[in-house]
Amino acid sequence: MPVTFTFGEMLSARSVIGSTLAELGDTYDNLWVLTPDIGATLVEFREKFPDRFIDVGLAEQVCVGIAAGLAYDGNIPVVSGMLPFLSMRALEQVRSDVCYPNLPVKIIGTHGGLVGNGGSTHYAVEDLALMCALTNMTVTSVGDPRMVGEVLRQSMTMEGPLYIRLAVGKQDMVLYEEGQHEVRIGKGIVAREGTDVTIFTHGTVVAQSLQAAEQLAGEGLSVRVVDMFTLKPLDADLVERCAAETDGRFVVLEDHLAYGGLASRISDVVTDRGLRLTAFERLGVPQVYAGFGEDEQLRDKHGYGLEATLAATRRAAER
Repeated sequence: MPVTFTFGEMLSARSVIGSTLAELGDTYDNLWVLTPDIGATLVEFREKFPDRFIDVGLAEQVCVGIAAGLAYDGNIPVVSGMLPFLSMRALEQVRSDVCYPNLPVKIIGTHGGLVGNGGSTHYAVEDLALMCALTNMTVTSVGDPRMVGEVLRQSMTMEGPLYIRLAVGKQDMVLYEEGQHEVRIGKGIVAREGTDVTIFTHGTVVAQSLQAAEQLAGEGLSVRVVDMFTLKPLDADLVERCAAETDGRFVVLEDHLAYGGLASRISDVVTDRGLRLTAFERLGVPQVYAGFGEDEQLRDKHGYGLEATLAATRRAAER
């Protein structure tokens, strides 16, 4: 099959956020952008629409609360910040002020997974489990920076809250050729076809999954890679199709706790739909505080780097 990704082109997801919000501000005069002192990305919107931009300072709870108030008044608020703090420090506000009344507040941020070398206090590795547990919340984890703009555009007409997870967002790998795949919230992307094993993945490690599939092709293995960038609602029909088309051999790779994230959600689909699997390999952050280091180094250290992905996929294929 043709290779539809490149490991050469880099793009800043943060710059995509800034330019997209500035563009959307022209179309939606009720679009507001708020930040807890993480506003460097948002300069374009701030300069273009200063009356609809709020920087509350380092107070995530306040930021979410103000966003909820704006949404009650008929506006579309976007909160942009660092996810370790938006997902945990402001969890009660997200749950009670935003999700309970089902308000159209968009929460978008960086530092999802073991990225940024900020230490365990600055890694969001529990965030997807927390956000998926909240009633009414739609949850996404985006790996290709180009996709961020499309997700934001679609979100403008969505009912209810949305969570968008990114990596550091400064230099992100472009995974797909422009227009190669349809990006639709709630639907997974088959990033690479294959018939022997399916690797389900999202966010920062989609590139690693594609790299593993390419390397294993040289060994005669046909590996499908599914970018399940929407974790809630999960594309259960695609999970079922992959079970049928890749002989029930699944590997789930994610830059998140191994339990509570995508692997757990796929396990629920398997159980609820009575799917028969031959193999299920779960790769992610173990129950440890990961410490300092570059993201690739930490993935290797904690057992879900490239070599671990190759080994798990080989094991699944042998079952």
